[in-house]
Parts: sequence; C-alpha cells; structure tokens
Amino acid sequence: MSLADNIKDIREQKNLKQIEVANYIGVDKSAYSKIEKGTRSLAVEELQKMAQLFDMNTDQIINHDGSIPKEVILEDKTELEQIRLIQQLEEEDKQTIFRLVEKMLTNKKFKDFFAKNAAAL
Repeated sequence: MSLADNIKDIREQKNLKQIEVANYIGVDKSAYSKIEKGTRSLAVEELQKMAQLFDMNTDQIINHDGSIPKEVILEDKTELEQIRLIQQLEEEDKQTIFRLVEKMLTNKKFKDFFAKNAAAL
C-alpha cells in the first residue's frame, strides 16, 4: 500500500474524521483530502503530528501492514500468559525485566530480615 492508503486506513481504524486529522496536523480539509488521495505530498512535520495523533511512530505509518497493534495489558492476564508475553520480548528487554524482579526480591528479603530481627530486639 502507498503512504496515502496507509494514512487513510489508519485514520478509519482509529475512527477519526478527515477534518479531525487535518485540524490536528494544521492543514485544511481539502489539503488533507489530497494527502489521502496521494496528490499532495506530506511534510515531515505533518507526518510526525499524525503519528502523535494515531499513537504510532512514523515508521509504523509508512510501513503499515493493515493492522494496528493493540495495547497489551498484563493486569488481566494469568501469570502463565504474562510469562509467555515476556518470552516474546527481545533478549535485552527480557534481561531488564529479570533484573527488576531480582532487585524487588532482594529488597523484599531485606525487609523481611529486618522486620524479623527488629522484632527480636
């Protein structure tokens, strides 16, 4: 798909009107309509504003494959589902999560130790 097709598809998936996007990026409706038709080029600043509005990055708009990723919320997942989601991350991100968990566990052990020993004093 072309950039114009991508923009139109994303706008429609986000349930936005052309005038809403036009106002947000600072162009009039007819100029925006031309962007979606591919008869007007898009300035970098306009694409960046569009990315903000769509809650995407510019690369996601340019290389849009027809589906918009949905936000992943861990709270409503079982522990097993949460672990599966973590396993999908890149190695560096996984290691960051593991370091955070390790730090939290260490902090808990220290708190438990001090609480137990402070009570003995």
